[in-house]
Amino acid sequence: MAVYAFSGIIMIFRDTDFLKSERIIEKTFATDIKIEDLGKAIKKRDLKIDKDENGILYFKGGTFDKKTGIATYTVKELPKLVEKLTHIHKASNKDPLFFLNIFFGLSLLFFVLTSFWMFLPGSEIFKKGMYFVLGGIVLTLIMILV
Repeated sequence: MAVYAFSGIIMIFRDTDFLKSERIIEKTFATDIKIEDLGKAIKKRDLKIDKDENGILYFKGGTFDKKTGIATYTVKELPKLVEKLTHIHKASNKDPLFFLNIFFGLSLLFFVLTSFWMFLPGSEIFKKGMYFVLGGIVLTLIMILV
Protein backbone atom coordinates (compact mmCIF):
# COMPACT_ATOMS: atom_id res chain seq x y z
CA MET A 1 0.00 0.00 0.00
CA ALA A 2 2.93 2.33 0.67
CA VAL A 3 4.17 1.91 -2.91
CA TYR A 4 0.71 2.66 -4.28
CA ALA A 5 0.39 5.71 -2.01
CA PHE A 6 3.86 6.99 -2.93
CA SER A 7 3.31 6.60 -6.67
CA GLY A 8 -0.12 8.22 -6.39
CA ILE A 9 1.33 11.27 -4.66
CA ILE A 10 4.10 11.53 -7.27
CA MET A 11 1.51 11.31 -10.06
CA ILE A 12 -0.28 14.38 -8.69
CA PHE A 13 2.76 16.38 -9.83
CA ARG A 14 3.08 14.72 -13.27
CA ASP A 15 2.33 18.00 -15.08
CA THR A 16 5.18 19.73 -13.25
CA ASP A 17 8.96 19.25 -13.27
CA PHE A 18 8.96 17.83 -9.73
CA LEU A 19 11.73 15.17 -9.49
CA LYS A 20 12.28 15.31 -13.27
CA SER A 21 15.58 15.77 -15.03
CA GLU A 22 16.18 16.91 -18.60
CA ARG A 23 17.64 14.70 -21.30
CA ILE A 24 18.50 15.83 -24.83
CA ILE A 25 17.57 13.40 -27.58
CA GLU A 26 18.70 13.48 -31.19
CA LYS A 27 16.93 11.27 -33.73
CA THR A 28 16.98 11.08 -37.50
CA PHE A 29 13.76 10.94 -39.50
CA ALA A 30 12.82 11.16 -43.15
CA THR A 31 13.32 14.68 -44.46
CA ASP A 32 9.76 14.79 -45.82
CA ILE A 33 8.05 13.64 -42.61
CA LYS A 34 4.74 15.31 -41.81
CA ILE A 35 4.55 17.44 -38.69
CA GLU A 36 1.80 15.23 -37.22
CA ASP A 37 3.96 12.13 -37.74
CA LEU A 38 6.99 13.85 -36.23
CA GLY A 39 4.93 14.75 -33.18
CA LYS A 40 3.86 11.12 -32.76
CA ALA A 41 7.41 9.84 -33.30
CA ILE A 42 8.91 12.09 -30.62
CA LYS A 43 5.86 11.68 -28.36
CA LYS A 44 4.86 15.34 -28.27
CA ARG A 45 1.12 15.83 -28.53
CA ASP A 46 -0.16 18.71 -30.60
CA LEU A 47 3.30 19.58 -31.92
CA LYS A 48 3.17 23.17 -33.14
CA ILE A 49 5.89 24.80 -35.19
CA ASP A 50 6.86 28.20 -33.75
CA LYS A 51 8.98 29.25 -36.70
CA ASP A 52 10.63 27.96 -39.86
CA GLU A 53 14.04 29.49 -40.43
CA ASN A 54 16.49 28.32 -43.11
CA GLY A 55 14.91 24.87 -43.26
CA ILE A 56 14.98 24.41 -39.49
CA LEU A 57 11.63 24.03 -37.76
CA TYR A 58 11.53 25.32 -34.20
CA PHE A 59 9.01 23.94 -31.73
CA LYS A 60 8.69 24.02 -27.97
CA GLY A 61 11.57 22.02 -26.58
CA GLY A 62 13.43 21.32 -29.80
CA THR A 63 14.20 21.69 -33.49
CA PHE A 64 13.86 19.68 -36.70
CA ASP A 65 16.23 20.17 -39.63
CA LYS A 66 14.29 19.49 -42.84
CA LYS A 67 17.52 19.11 -44.86
CA THR A 68 19.13 16.41 -42.72
CA GLY A 69 16.05 14.95 -41.00
CA ILE A 70 17.62 15.36 -37.57
CA ALA A 71 15.31 16.23 -34.70
CA THR A 72 16.90 17.48 -31.49
CA TYR A 73 14.58 17.85 -28.54
CA THR A 74 14.49 17.83 -24.76
CA VAL A 75 12.46 15.45 -22.62
CA LYS A 76 11.93 15.59 -18.89
CA GLU A 77 11.97 12.23 -17.16
CA LEU A 78 11.45 10.91 -13.67
CA PRO A 79 14.24 8.82 -12.16
CA LYS A 80 13.98 5.21 -13.39
CA LEU A 81 12.79 3.76 -10.07
CA VAL A 82 10.10 6.41 -9.64
CA GLU A 83 9.03 5.94 -13.28
CA LYS A 84 8.61 2.19 -12.67
CA LEU A 85 6.51 2.88 -9.56
CA THR A 86 4.21 5.30 -11.37
CA HIS A 87 3.90 2.83 -14.25
CA ILE A 88 2.69 0.18 -11.79
CA HIS A 89 0.13 2.69 -10.50
CA LYS A 90 -1.30 3.46 -13.95
CA ALA A 91 -1.00 -0.01 -15.50
CA SER A 92 -3.52 -1.03 -18.15
CA ASN A 93 -4.72 -4.39 -19.39
CA LYS A 94 -1.87 -4.35 -21.94
CA ASP A 95 0.70 -4.75 -19.16
CA PRO A 96 1.72 -8.34 -18.44
CA LEU A 97 1.06 -8.12 -14.70
CA PHE A 98 -2.17 -6.10 -14.79
CA PHE A 99 -3.93 -8.84 -12.83
CA LEU A 100 -1.81 -7.89 -9.80
CA ASN A 101 -3.34 -4.40 -9.92
CA ILE A 102 -6.80 -5.95 -10.05
CA PHE A 103 -5.93 -8.20 -7.12
CA PHE A 104 -4.60 -5.24 -5.13
CA GLY A 105 -7.71 -3.17 -5.88
CA LEU A 106 -10.00 -6.03 -4.84
CA SER A 107 -7.94 -6.51 -1.67
CA LEU A 108 -8.38 -2.85 -0.76
CA LEU A 109 -12.12 -3.15 -1.39
CA PHE A 110 -12.17 -6.25 0.83
CA PHE A 111 -10.43 -4.31 3.63
CA VAL A 112 -12.95 -1.49 3.31
CA LEU A 113 -15.99 -3.77 3.44
CA THR A 114 -14.76 -6.09 6.20
CA SER A 115 -13.86 -3.14 8.42
CA PHE A 116 -17.59 -2.73 9.11
CA TRP A 117 -17.48 -5.99 11.08
CA MET A 118 -14.55 -5.00 13.29
CA PHE A 119 -16.83 -3.55 15.97
CA LEU A 120 -20.24 -4.56 17.23
CA PRO A 121 -23.08 -2.58 15.65
CA GLY A 122 -24.59 -0.29 18.24
CA SER A 123 -21.33 0.22 20.13
CA GLU A 124 -19.98 3.73 20.59
CA ILE A 125 -16.93 3.18 18.39
CA PHE A 126 -19.10 1.71 15.62
CA LYS A 127 -21.27 4.84 15.66
CA LYS A 128 -18.17 7.05 15.41
CA GLY A 129 -17.00 4.92 12.51
CA MET A 130 -20.31 5.50 10.73
CA TYR A 131 -19.79 9.25 11.09
CA PHE A 132 -16.39 8.86 9.40
CA VAL A 133 -18.02 6.80 6.64
CA LEU A 134 -20.65 9.49 6.12
CA GLY A 135 -17.95 12.19 6.13
CA GLY A 136 -15.95 10.21 3.57
CA ILE A 137 -18.97 9.84 1.30
CA VAL A 138 -19.74 13.57 1.53
CA LEU A 139 -16.09 14.51 0.89
CA THR A 140 -15.95 12.16 -2.12
CA LEU A 141 -19.13 13.66 -3.58
CA ILE A 142 -17.74 17.17 -3.11
CA MET A 143 -14.48 16.17 -4.85
CA ILE A 144 -16.38 14.59 -7.75
CA LEU A 145 -18.91 17.36 -8.23
CA VAL A 146 -16.63 20.38 -7.78
